Amino acid sequence: MADYTLDIYKDKRGEFRWRRTASNGEIVGASSESYKAKKDCEANANRDTSGDKWEFYKDKRGESRWRCFSKANGKQVGRASEGFKSPSGCKGNARMNGYTG
Repeated sequence: MADYTLDIYKDKRGEFRWRRTASNGEIVGASSESYKAKKDCEANANRDTSGDKWEFYKDKRGESRWRCFSKANGKQVGRASEGFKSPSGCKGNARMNGYTG
């Protein structure tokens, strides 16, 4: 994975979420759901993503984005925090978050 910082924080509801921030300050990935326990959030952020389903798509603005779905239960476990002009930029961002394809 590329150079980033993993942040675990509490959201407005007091539940835990994660986000990855690149060295330039941009958020490059984020959790798709909140967790009541910090250890569950950390486990999700650091989990083995091999076998997960990665979906790449165009958003309403026509920009490329990704979503990751757990191989265990099919729930969405991560997503791009921004749209990308090119599919290759989007896949590069996904690689920072565990995508190996």
